[in-house]
Amino acid sequence: MIKVTIGNNVKRKTEILDPETTLREALEEAEIDYTSGIMNLDGSTLSPGDLDKTFADFGITEKCYLLNVVKADNA
Repeated sequence: MIKVTIGNNVKRKTEILDPETTLREALEEAEIDYTSGIMNLDGSTLSPGDLDKTFADFGITEKCYLLNVVKADNA
């Protein structure tokens, strides 16, 4: 099991997940909208298709941060 901090600009929560869980499943379970903003796993930007990979595919064995960061213009 791995400890995953999942969130966005507004909220974050910690989940204990199986390493075979996909990133998309984790985000949907945590009710995080991943359709806007930039997805990051431990500070690295994710590429298209990465959401359907498991944490194990990325070599995550203990803990990580899965965050959606929305950048906005300061008008």
